[in-house]
Amino acid sequence: MSSNSLFETDEDVAQANKLSRKVKESPFMLVGIAGFVAAGLVGAYKYRNRGTMSTSVFLMQLRVAAQGTVVGCLTAGLAYTMAKEYLLHEEPKNNSKPVD
Repeated sequence: MSSNSLFETDEDVAQANKLSRKVKESPFMLVGIAGFVAAGLVGAYKYRNRGTMSTSVFLMQLRVAAQGTVVGCLTAGLAYTMAKEYLLHEEPKNNSKPVD
């Protein structure tokens, strides 16, 4: 086992590297995930004080709020990428590996 931890495998390290690479490529993905988790936590807190609203209606509204947060962050990320590429004329990074 090449890792220092007894419970950490090479696959875990590879997944962590993959996640860190994705976050560097598209930082709004991380913001979208955080917004989704925040909407879920706020919804769990507000579930206790929902009043006479039925559970199914409350969960539908919570789902729409969480999905709207993710879609909004992805749209902002796309707009940022397009503005950077087309308005500021920065070349996108080429992530392909060189052929030997």
